[in-house]
Amino acid sequence: MDIIATTLQGRVRGRVEGSIASYRGIPYAAAPFGIHRFRAPAPVEPWEGIRDALEFGPTAPQRPYRPPLDRLIPDVDIPGEECLNLNVWAPRGAGEPLPVLVWIHGGSLRNGSAAMPLYDGRAFARDGVVLVSVNYRLGVEGFGVFPDAPDNRGLLDQIAALVWVRDNIAGFGGDPGCVTVCGESAGAISIAALLTSPRAAGLFHRAVLQSGPPHTVTRAEGARTVRAMAKALRVPATAEEFAGVDRERLLDVQDALVGRADPVSGGPGFHLVVDDDVVPADPPPPSVDLLLGCNREEYRLWFVPSGALDRVNRLTLRLALLRFRIPGRVARLYRAGRPGAKPGVILGEMATDLLLRGPLNRLADSRLADPRLADPRLADPRLEDARTAGSRPVRTYVYEFAWRSPVLGLGACHALEIGFVFDNLRHGEALSGPDAPQPLADVMHRAWVDFATSGDPGWAAWDARRPVRVFDHPGASTVLAPRQEELRAWL
Repeated sequence: MDIIATTLQGRVRGRVEGSIASYRGIPYAAAPFGIHRFRAPAPVEPWEGIRDALEFGPTAPQRPYRPPLDRLIPDVDIPGEECLNLNVWAPRGAGEPLPVLVWIHGGSLRNGSAAMPLYDGRAFARDGVVLVSVNYRLGVEGFGVFPDAPDNRGLLDQIAALVWVRDNIAGFGGDPGCVTVCGESAGAISIAALLTSPRAAGLFHRAVLQSGPPHTVTRAEGARTVRAMAKALRVPATAEEFAGVDRERLLDVQDALVGRADPVSGGPGFHLVVDDDVVPADPPPPSVDLLLGCNREEYRLWFVPSGALDRVNRLTLRLALLRFRIPGRVARLYRAGRPGAKPGVILGEMATDLLLRGPLNRLADSRLADPRLADPRLADPRLEDARTAGSRPVRTYVYEFAWRSPVLGLGACHALEIGFVFDNLRHGEALSGPDAPQPLADVMHRAWVDFATSGDPGWAAWDARRPVRVFDHPGASTVLAPRQEELRAWL
């Protein structure tokens, strides 16, 4: 059965399945091509009549993940230029306005889309939360740094989507005064920037960071990938020149340059840049409650399918320690805690802590209301004054996802938790296998629903005890200050 909703731009036709209404492919900004290419998102032209919102809209131009990741994280490719669109799932006929969860997908700022089946929002709508999922520009279109184009265009897209939510979500049963942004990997990194952006102030009221810490680079660093692409294309490194290059050629060159890079081994890629307009150098005090965490064995998504776990030997490990300037005392501590572990496991565990667990712990510590409660060896000095918001200290909740997938020996790898958060294990089988524990999905999904609804996911907020909610089969438990000795070793 069809259902009609009204937005400021015009009416849209969605579909009702059972007690849930879904609307797909609603544009929140103009197509970012033609005169809008490499520009900040422009408003959508209003339409007459009723616009169909029955199918997912076009996805941002990209190349699929390279093998073997393409089998584990299958991309969705929907052609078309109107790629700045979003999807809404909402309970039909809700009475009071409902909390809203806005999902920002990951993919290293160059892959992914809101159309992936894994991100189906029906379970959130079933449990009283309006779920909005967002497409945004990727790769060089969204995050290439040019002298003649705005920086962080993909982030500006996300802000435009949040403006759309503020202005329109009431027409879908959502409460614009109770909006939580939630993202994984690059989506979480984006949200960490939104937390500091004056452009996003007031557009959301809580935030969730899944496996993505705050990370920005300077404009000079961010421009390196564009310069390398310009050299391969034999054109000047300007937006005007790149706009004249065939889009498929641009994607080919981009993929050749960054397609093999990953968060653990590094390589050229796309980043958010500090621009003092959208992403300020000095973050303001935190103003929203935050739920954050990572998976216990993040590195295994890249190390296991590629064979790197077995290729890393003692010499490779030693060279990696030198490359990343990891002190020998750190490596000795990790070896002592994992007797008999392969060198690849030691390297992967250190990489997970260096890139994710450590930065997320420091972020949580930096938000403590009483500076005396923060471990000075873990606090981030750049955020020394970011302790309170108004009259109430902000709350921070930390989790760890620890259930180990049997697929290929992936263990508790990067992105595995998403199917549990969305209570959508069927579409997460590529990573989790067909027998992932539904009771764990029930518990984890409920924590996200509760946080979006009340700001309390069900365990103690971060304080001097450093409580971490560990999600593992059959449910969850709270552990105080796990692995602090290893985290402190980095400082």
